[in-house]
Amino acid sequence: MDVDKVTFTGSTEVGRLFLQYSAESNLKEVTLECGGKSPALVLASTPDLDLVTEQVLFGALMNMGENCSCGSRLIVHRSVQDELVERLTTGLVAWPVGDPMDPATRIGPMIDRPQLDKVMGYIERGRAEGARVVTGGSRTREDSGGYFVAPTIFDDVANSMKIAREEIFGPVISIVPFDDEDEAIALANQTNYGLAASVYTTNLDRAIRVARAVRAGTVGVNAYSEGDITTPFGGYKESGFGGRDKGLEAFEQYTEKKTIWFALG
Repeated sequence: MDVDKVTFTGSTEVGRLFLQYSAESNLKEVTLECGGKSPALVLASTPDLDLVTEQVLFGALMNMGENCSCGSRLIVHRSVQDELVERLTTGLVAWPVGDPMDPATRIGPMIDRPQLDKVMGYIERGRAEGARVVTGGSRTREDSGGYFVAPTIFDDVANSMKIAREEIFGPVISIVPFDDEDEAIALANQTNYGLAASVYTTNLDRAIRVARAVRAGTVGVNAYSEGDITTPFGGYKESGFGGRDKGLEAFEQYTEKKTIWFALG
């Protein structure tokens, strides 16, 4: 009861429990930084597709995809969809799965068996709902006894599918095609989350317009980015609320305003 403030970083599911704890105690303030399903929007006027491929794979696969701002939902203009899918598939050669103690490894195992089962469950659900597995879609290195998942790319994903809506926390990329800018923005915002996003285009006006329209706390343009220690980090909707981490704004969540009036004379 003597605690006035709690901040929590973790899953949205557990974040909800902190709100219950607050309600059942002294109504302490709660700041949540929770899950995400971050979109990467590849518009028709894209920069070098090699750059897009590099950034998309990094945003989706770093730390095995076990990252709250993982850019796993790739929203791609149909005019570049096939070429980008091909480049992403080829680009996986730079993301070897292996022993996490080996410096050459870029994708290690899932954190534990339940997480492995969760990721594989999403992959099977993606297949069942009609998405097309381009590459991956299975366990790998089973002989090692580790919880390894082959990096998986799903193409022709509908935004209503579970693999496009729910946080997988694994090396799984869902590609959702679109035809025009308004549709891309609508698809990006059709999610319960709003932590991060990225936009790829050579048109500066379009980049600014789309970045403003996408409901996400951090938007990278022509790069996957979580910002740095100088910029506020946090999300909208079920990705969290109550303040921002990092930047000067982080101090604000630990302060309370007070008004003091003096009668003079």
